[in-house]
Amino acid sequence: MKAVFPGSFDPLTNGHLDLIKRASGLFEEVIVAIATNTAKQPLFSPQEKMTLVNSAIKGLPNVSAVAIPSDLTVNVARKLGAKAIVRGVRNVQDFEYEQGIAAMNKQLAPDLETILLFARPEYTLLSSSLIKEVARFHGDLAKFVPAEVGLALKKKMESDD
Repeated sequence: MKAVFPGSFDPLTNGHLDLIKRASGLFEEVIVAIATNTAKQPLFSPQEKMTLVNSAIKGLPNVSAVAIPSDLTVNVARKLGAKAIVRGVRNVQDFEYEQGIAAMNKQLAPDLETILLFARPEYTLLSSSLIKEVARFHGDLAKFVPAEVGLALKKKMESDD
């Protein structure tokens, strides 16, 4: 079965990567669907995010990445031939949010399943927003993001100084 793991990945964190790896063990194929969150000012361009995600998933043979247009996740999943949408849950707030989205997705696309994977304890506090804040003040990102992402963040923050 094919699954899609959607997100803005701005930037990709070790929490995201852990979920991708775990999903790759559950599904024949996992497509990381890289979206642009129109409600936020992105740090990385879609092409930069594709490069960073592809670098992080290169050792996972059944995982690929694709940049997606602004659209409903169910439409994207159907276009990609996926039967499941994988989402990560860090806390109760994430669960409540994802529960509402999953219910709406089920109404829109009864044939698609939403699979929630709970974050490992060491990743429950990670968020892309928090990572950007740590990077902005030149904090150590080694435990939080893949090495390539850390370098890209450092470069972005240096260019903003």
